Amino acid sequence: MRNIFRKNTFGYIAVTLALVMTVVSVAALAGNRNTAGAEAVQVTENATVVTSPFTEAVAKVQNSVVGVNNYVTYNYGRNYFGYGFGYSYPDDDENTREVLQGSGSGVVVAKGYVLTNYHVVEDATSLEVTSGENAYPAQLMGTDEAKDIAVLYVDGLDLEPVVLGDSDQLNVGDWAICIGNPLSFTGTTTVGVISALNRQISGSATDAYGLRTTNTMIQTDAAINAGNSGGGMFNVAGELIGVPSMKYTGSMFSGSTVEGIGMAIPINECKELINDVLAGNGNVQNTPSTTQSASSGVSSGGTPRIGVTVANLDTRNYAVANNLVPMGVYIDNVEAGSPAEEAGIQEGDIVVEVDGTIVDDYSEMTAILRSKQVGDTVQLKVYRVEGGLNNVEDYTDIPAGQYIDLTVELALLDSAEQ
Repeated sequence: MRNIFRKNTFGYIAVTLALVMTVVSVAALAGNRNTAGAEAVQVTENATVVTSPFTEAVAKVQNSVVGVNNYVTYNYGRNYFGYGFGYSYPDDDENTREVLQGSGSGVVVAKGYVLTNYHVVEDATSLEVTSGENAYPAQLMGTDEAKDIAVLYVDGLDLEPVVLGDSDQLNVGDWAICIGNPLSFTGTTTVGVISALNRQISGSATDAYGLRTTNTMIQTDAAINAGNSGGGMFNVAGELIGVPSMKYTGSMFSGSTVEGIGMAIPINECKELINDVLAGNGNVQNTPSTTQSASSGVSSGGTPRIGVTVANLDTRNYAVANNLVPMGVYIDNVEAGSPAEEAGIQEGDIVVEVDGTIVDDYSEMTAILRSKQVGDTVQLKVYRVEGGLNNVEDYTDIPAGQYIDLTVELALLDSAEQ
């Protein structure tokens, strides 16, 4: 028994020593690992910080993008004898309230002047521009409904104007940085590329002569959402190259959903209105007056004419009803040697404006001409299709035309036409 005990005892001691050595080895390995980890942390402290190519551009212009609030005054009516019939009185200020109709974005393009979309400010009874926690009343200085742009002036808005870029120099694949206030998330930045240029997009707006407008726009896959309208599309240099205006969410014909197709107005399309406003020539409607009476009169020696035969183009005409041409006075014939021919009027032209007055009926045109004297000049705006509307064989495929300004000197002619 004694020998067996001793052998077992030595065996236990050997096993115990082996376990102790194993624990020490594991601890040593753990210590080595901790040391290696500490050395790795020291190395990463000197790693290079990588920034995006957009950081500097965004920092330069983000504060120049503001919010635009559109307020409309509603008359809620007055309760009649307390029964809530809601009868409203025209001059009842007691039951009117100004409510927020919608919000969008804008960009400071000159000291106190903000560029935005027309549809952001449309039908507003008052406008407000917001920057951070501050809100300022804004005044509408100029609009171009056809291009969907507007310029506001904000007294006391001390924000740095952005630099206007050149949208004619853009290329497909260039970076596009969009900054705006989608869903009231102020200063939101999204990034993409310019997906396409010169997209011909027809909107719901019409020009002064009833023709639905088609605008040339920039396509981008940078996210554009409700509230981005009127904000800025910038290049990596921080220059304003476009105004985000719309996005596509689906196809009406196929029912499929759409992602990453947004449209922006090229900044070069906005520069004329901006310059007009800054020069003090802003026009809140940016369209000629739609009504003007012209007194009928006879000049000494007879009634002057320009020498054309005309017909009306109204909504009963296929081309007008299908938004292929504007309403106006159609030139059916131009007399040889007449003032109209000398001025460059052509058969197939559509007269839409006479001396700043929009005309869609030849009687309106006649009334203005009859108020003139022989030798007077009259300013005509005509819509002309390339090749002449009178030479179009298929009226379902009329090409896009253009508006042309002409000056005609009235003369005394034998015929009783226009």
